[in-house]
Formats: sequence, C-alpha cells, structure tokens
Amino acid sequence: MSPAQAATAGIFSQRSSGVLLHLSSLPSPHGSGDLGAEAYHFVDWLVSAGQRLWQILPLSPAGPGNSPYHSPATFAGNPLLVDLEELVQCGWLSPQKPPSFEPGRCDFELVGPYRMRRLREAWQGFLDRTHASDWAEFERFRVQQAHWLEGYAFFMALEIRHGKPWTQWPAGLSQADPAALAGVAESMADDLGFFSFIQWRFMVQWQHLRDYAHQHGVLIVGDAPIFVAHHSADVWLNTELFLLDSQGEPTVVAGVPPDYFSTTGQRWGNPLYRWDVMAENGFSWWNDRLSHLLELVDVIRLDHFRGFESYWEIPANEPTAVAGWWRAGPGQALFDALVKVREQHGGGSFLPIIAEDLGIITPAVTDLRQNCGFPGMRVMQFAFGDTAGNPYLPHNFDVQTVAYTGTHDNDTTLGWWQTAGAGQRRSARAYLGPLADLEIHWAMMQSLSQSRANTVIFPFQDVLGLDGLHRMNTPGMAQGCWQWRFEWRQVGDAPARRLADMTRAHGRNLLGQANFQ
Repeated sequence: MSPAQAATAGIFSQRSSGVLLHLSSLPSPHGSGDLGAEAYHFVDWLVSAGQRLWQILPLSPAGPGNSPYHSPATFAGNPLLVDLEELVQCGWLSPQKPPSFEPGRCDFELVGPYRMRRLREAWQGFLDRTHASDWAEFERFRVQQAHWLEGYAFFMALEIRHGKPWTQWPAGLSQADPAALAGVAESMADDLGFFSFIQWRFMVQWQHLRDYAHQHGVLIVGDAPIFVAHHSADVWLNTELFLLDSQGEPTVVAGVPPDYFSTTGQRWGNPLYRWDVMAENGFSWWNDRLSHLLELVDVIRLDHFRGFESYWEIPANEPTAVAGWWRAGPGQALFDALVKVREQHGGGSFLPIIAEDLGIITPAVTDLRQNCGFPGMRVMQFAFGDTAGNPYLPHNFDVQTVAYTGTHDNDTTLGWWQTAGAGQRRSARAYLGPLADLEIHWAMMQSLSQSRANTVIFPFQDVLGLDGLHRMNTPGMAQGCWQWRFEWRQVGDAPARRLADMTRAHGRNLLGQANFQ
C-alpha cells in the first residue's frame, strides 16, 4: 500500500476538509479549465486554505448538454481538459493566441471545436516531429490500456465517420464485430491514432497533477456516475450487460421519481443494467471500471448509491419519470465482488467510496451503505423548515458522514438563501444565529465544520460567496448547465485565510500538510 493509499484508508476516520470544484471551472485562456498551470495553482490555493481534499466531477468526456454524467466513454478522459500549453512545450503544437473567450463561462459550442482542432494539430505535429522515445512511450500506453482504449478509439472514429447513434451504423460495426472492425481499421488508422494520442496526453498530464497534489498533502475525490449513456463505447461494446431490444435500443431507462428537484421526476434516459448477467461473471465490468478510476483518483463518490439497492425503472417510451416502478438492485453482492478494487488498497475490506445517498432513502438503502462501511452524504440546504430531527441538520450527523453546504446539483448557498421560503429562512436563523442574515454561506460552512462529521466539503462558489448566477447544474435542465468558471480576481486573499482559520479551529487540518509520495 502506497503512502497515498494509506492516507486514503484513514481519511474517513479523521477530521478533514475540502473543496468541490470541477476542472472545467478553472480559469484558462483557452475557454475552459484544463490540466494546465491553473490546476496546479488551485492545489497551491487549497494548501494555503488548509484543505486536504479536492473533489471534482467525472473526468470522462461530457455528453449531451455538456454533462459529465452522460458520457460517451466512462473509461476515457475528457479531451477538452487536455492542457494545450503542454503540447506546445513538447514541440508538437505551434504557439497560437487563442480566441477571446467569454470570461467566467465555458461556451462549449465555441470551446469544443477550437480545442479539438488544436488537438488535431498537435497529433499531426507529433507524427511529423516526435522523437523515437516519445513514440515508444505512446505505443506502450496503447498496449497497456488496450482493454478499454482500443474500443473507445474505434467508437469515436466510427462516430465521426457515420455521424449517427451506434445502432444505426452498418451491420457488423453496430455489433462491434471484431472482423468488421478489422476491415475498417486501416482506413481509420489516423482517427484511431488521434483518439489514442489524446488519451495518452490526458493520462500523462493528469498523473503529473495528481502527483503534485499528493506532494502537497491533497487527495483527489473523483466521481462515478451509476449509469452510462446509451450512445457510448461502454454500451456498444457490452450490449449483453444492458436491457436492450434486438435493435440495441433501451426497453427501459433510468431516472428518479418526483422529488425535491422536480415534480415530474428526472428521466435520465440511460439504459439499465442486466444485473443478473453481471452477477454471473462476478461483476467484472464494475471491477474494471472502479479499479481503473482508482488509478486516477484517491476516493470515489459513487453517484446515486440508492440505485444499487433498488432503482427506478421507466418505460423507454415515457416522456417523464412519473410512470415507473422500483426494481431490486444488486445489493451487497456487487460490493462483495469488488476484489480488484480491494487489492489496490492492500487487500483488506476497505473501499475508498463515498455513497451519494441523497433522495428517497429507505432503511434498506441505509443498511446497505452501513454494511459496506461507506460514509453517506448530508447536504445542509435540505435541513431547514422541518423539525430538529432533520437528518441534514449538523447536530444529527454521524461521524462517518461527508457533509456539504450543497453539491453541484444545488444552487449556490447564497442563491438558495435569496430564493428560500419564509419558513426555511426562519428555521435557518434560529439554527445559525445572526450570521445567517449577514453571510449565510459562512454561517452554514462554520456549522458544518463544527459538526461531528469527519469530512466536510464546500463548493468553491460558497467559499467565494457567489450567488445563483454561478450555479453549476440545475437537474432536469437540458441546456445552459456545467458552464460556470471563476477568475482569480474573484478570489483575493481573504477566503483562503478565513477557511484556513476555520479548518484549524475545528481540528480539520491535522494532516493537511502530509506528503503522500
């Protein structure tokens, strides 16, 4: 077990604090945050603020609506996060002044084509000017990661060629038939190399950043969406693992019934798993997926944990999530089968997982989480307007809790406060005292930090006291989400000092300066 793995194993048993910020929200002259200098600067900022954890959203490519939770490839890294300046330094990309992108926002309609064009130029530069040692390293990467990389590269190349969902590709290709793929491999060699090249640079750049974070005592909390997109390499290559008809189309899809976020529920549209088939092969796909992710991050936030106990099944022809029913998930059997994941952490019982147990949580879901030994999540924005027994109030937290003011799906705390009802405001004032009206974000952050919860994580927007215009995502909204970015001029010196003082006062920075190398 490495020092970083040992630190991860102890993270939930000691008091710690962290910040939630996705990489795309970092400043960058190239229109969206990436793995470049600003990411290292943010690690430095976390250290100055006494923080030990940096939570991010999924690292995989974004899907429709720019959502990282609807990815075309869960094993791959997002090409838009690749640092273009590193490619210039390698000599494969010519320096070029980027367009004048809008500050504070990721305009993906402009950023995506620009970055992909520049990556294509870097690929050509690599072909024209690479050294033998770099080529050998690239080829080693392709061999080492072939178990997922080859299929991903084929999927992306075929998507470019045919421009349609995979179910509408020519016969043989739509079934990912090895003979059919071999027949088109030569004509698509350039695209196959290009998509592999992007993943190589992503992985190299990401590991350098993660090493830097470890050297400065910061662990990375990643994210694993429970479901995958239908138009994805994952489904295309593993159709037998999903509930699909003879044409490869979903018969039922994922979502959640009406809840806090939506009166019609959320119809996510992801295909559902054939858990019985997965169980027959020891849940090998999940073993591969989570062990691959743990090569990139230190802790996994497992999204929609309640879906592993039971999930909401919606007929594919239903326009909303209102009409549906609960189905039994894999339960304890899945987590008992995660042998590869345990081996990465010394072969013991520990799994570095945070269970996202928000929404309609039954005693059976809680029992599953506790039997697995996973800490659950509490979001303080859900705490007010009820009774003193509300589980989201800090005085009711268990030690094994990861507490948030809000998540990426919530409004910022200031935005929430500005739109909260009279009852919620009255309840919050009674609980938090006079600071609620002065600085609701700091009042809630302080209350969480003082709580018994071993782990607290604050969205960066709340640390900066930003309003609802800076919200990351609104569940159920297909457009206009995932675009928020900050600028360093918004930060200043005060938030880091104040967060560091609070973290120190509440005993959460004891291991903040540890070196995990």
